[in-house]
Formats: sequence, C-alpha cells, structure tokens
Amino acid sequence: MKKFLMAATLGTAASVLVTTQFAGPLIAQEAEKKSTVYEQLDLFGDIFERIRAQYVEDVDEGELIEAAINGMLTSLDPHSSYLPPKDFDDMRTQTSGEFGGLGIEVTQEDGYVKVVSPMDGTPADEAGMESGDFITTVDGKSLLGLTLEEAVEMMRGPVGSEILLMVVREGVDEPFEVSIVRDTIKLTAVRTRLEGDSVVLRVTTFNRQTFPNLKEGLAKQIEEAGGEDKVNGIVLDLRNNPGGLLTQAIAVSDAFLDKGEIVSTRGRNPRDSERYNATEGDLSNGKPIVVLINGGSASASEIVAGALQDHRRAVVVGEKSFGKGSVQTVVPVRGDGAMRLTTSRYYTPSGRSIQALGVSPDIIVVQPPRKPVEDEADKDTQRNGRSEADLRGSLSNNDSISEDERALLEAEQKKAEEVAKLREQDYQLAYALDVLKGLSALAPADK
Repeated sequence: MKKFLMAATLGTAASVLVTTQFAGPLIAQEAEKKSTVYEQLDLFGDIFERIRAQYVEDVDEGELIEAAINGMLTSLDPHSSYLPPKDFDDMRTQTSGEFGGLGIEVTQEDGYVKVVSPMDGTPADEAGMESGDFITTVDGKSLLGLTLEEAVEMMRGPVGSEILLMVVREGVDEPFEVSIVRDTIKLTAVRTRLEGDSVVLRVTTFNRQTFPNLKEGLAKQIEEAGGEDKVNGIVLDLRNNPGGLLTQAIAVSDAFLDKGEIVSTRGRNPRDSERYNATEGDLSNGKPIVVLINGGSASASEIVAGALQDHRRAVVVGEKSFGKGSVQTVVPVRGDGAMRLTTSRYYTPSGRSIQALGVSPDIIVVQPPRKPVEDEADKDTQRNGRSEADLRGSLSNNDSISEDERALLEAEQKKAEEVAKLREQDYQLAYALDVLKGLSALAPADK
C-alpha cells in the first residue's frame, strides 16, 4: 500500500513538473505579447501628443482618432473600414433604396479607385462608366495614396453639382475625362419585362426591396404572358450588380430552389460558421432559368449565381464574376458610428470559395462593343439578306396555307426580327434567351 501511495505521489509530482515545464513558457510568451501591445499603445499615445503639440497647423483631435481607427481597419482588407456617424447613416439609407450620389460601386486596387459596377439608370451609368474602369483623379486632384473612404468622400457632393473624373479603361490607349452630374439615386431593385416568351428579371442591387420586387414582378409578367404555360423560362440578369444584403441573396436563391444548401459562411472560429438552406416552394414551378453575370457581378450576386449553378437549377451565361467572397458585419460603436469588419468567407453549396476567383459561367459569352451601321438600308440588308421570295417569277404560296397559318408565320417572323434587333443592342441577353429557348424545347411535353 505504501509503495502504491509512493508511486501515485511520484506520478503526481511528475505530472506537475511536466505541466510546469510546458505552461511556464506559454505564460511567459503571453505576458511578453501583452507587454508589447501596451508598449505600442503607449507609442501611439506619444505620437498623438506630439502631433497635437508640434504639427505646423492646429489639428482636429477627433479626426485624428477617426483616421487612426480607419487606418487600422483598412489595413486588413479593402472591405473593412470605419464608418463615422454620417457615413453610417448613408449606408443605412442605401440599403433602403434611395440616396444621393453618382451611382457607382467602387473598390480599391493598386492605389486607385476601381469601379465594380455602375448602377442601372444612375448618372454614372448614363455617363458611360463601365465595370473595371479606374478613376485616377477627381476634379483634377489625384486619388493615389488616399484610402477608399477618402476617395469616396471626394466624389460626394450636393445633388445637381458636376464632378469631373479622369478614367483609365482597358483597351483604350489614353485616359479620358467623364463629366457626371450628381443626383438623387433611386434604385429599383428589380425590373421585370417580357422578351418574347421569356421573363427577364433584371436585379440591380440586393436591398430590402429586392425579394418583394422580384416576387411581385415575376407574378405580374406571368399574368401578362397569359399564364405559366405561355412562359418558356426566366432570365435572371445579375450583370453589374455589386451585391448588398446577404439575407436578400438567400431569399432570391430560395425563390427558385426547393431544398438544399444555398450558402455557408465560415469565420475564424468554427463555432461561428452558419449554413443557410432552401425551403420548399419554387416561384417559377420548375421553369428553366438562365443566369447572366459579368465582371461587375459581385458579392450577393455571386451567392445567387453559385447556388443556382451548383444545384444545376440554372445555366450561368456571360463572363466571370468579380470574386468578392467575404462577408462584412456592420458593428455599431460608441459615438453613433460603426465599423464594417470582414468576419467570414462564404462558400457555395459545393464548398467553393469565390474569394478572388469569382463564378465561372457554364457558357462564356463576351459582350461585343456596339458597331452602329450608318445607313438604314444597309442595316436592313445585313439583317434580312435575300430569299426565294425576292427572286423574279418565284412561285407564291398563297394557296397552300390558311389565313391562320399565315398569321402564325408572320408572328414568328416578327419575333425573329425582334430577337435580331435585341442581339444588336444586348448580345449577352439575346444569347441567354436563345439558351432558354433551347432548354424549353428539351422539356417534357406534359410540362
């Protein structure tokens, strides 16, 4: 018994010794790390006091602190930043769907402001700004070396005032100036229309209006078409959509999925990971879907495109998307401001991270530059060419078809002409409609 107690005591002593040997250095390292942090905070205080006392001009202490906080956040990634009270209010206004400005979503790359996408119907869109444009100066002042928030602040101004941007565009040899008049931006989250037998859902942003607009617009277009049987499918146009609310991206994806994962978010702590799944019910009742994307499709747009692509619910057509696969959480802080902090990455149902990679289309279709035809007669010749009916003395077909058949042929010809016209105006959309027509032709006859 004494031997057993001795062995147990020795074992305990040994375990204490081993624990001390490992824990001791770890505690020392942690204490050293804390000491270094406090020394750096003291250094910050010293520099702050030196600036207040010796800078050539009086400084605003609040602005200094804000700049320091923003610098700390922007050093993490292009999407983390500090939002002063005014910017925080502006952000909340934007997600509700109406705000003042130019109407462009921007990021920062190589020290310059890069356009993610111009928003439909906004001053920037009407002025010809394109996804991928670099803005180098604002009203003659260089943006090089400024933070993204500082650059955006330079572009803000009263509604009705003019701003002059210097733009560098790939494929254009020289930089050029773009004049834009600031206006109140009223975003229509979803625009809907019929193109032939197809419903086109143009989603411009993901704000609180998006899913309600989409649901209402889809129902309206189906009714105008004469019912579901008259509709061959849906084109979900996400081109130049810079994203927005994660909840709305999930709702739009769920609108066309009956089950399965839509997206997952994974943060630094595995316990913070979340998965969002579709609920039963498909607004289109299984109609074929084509999703249109391009380099201006980012964030929430990529969630929708990735989810529908992974579930083989839609064919994705266009160009590779922007590749913003991170999630920002807006955290209110003291003083009525907030910080926008990247807290997780999102993954498509198959486990793909889109960060810096984007969504690759199933069918790559590049939007060609428009080449206007000067002469209307030449345009008609290019579009229609010559046929048997144009030949002198050709046989007519008046006796072999009925009036109803003739009316049907004329209607089909009119549709073909409208598609040809659309192809000149928007090649990618016309291609998507062709794909949709092909998918509907392969559908079972009883559907």
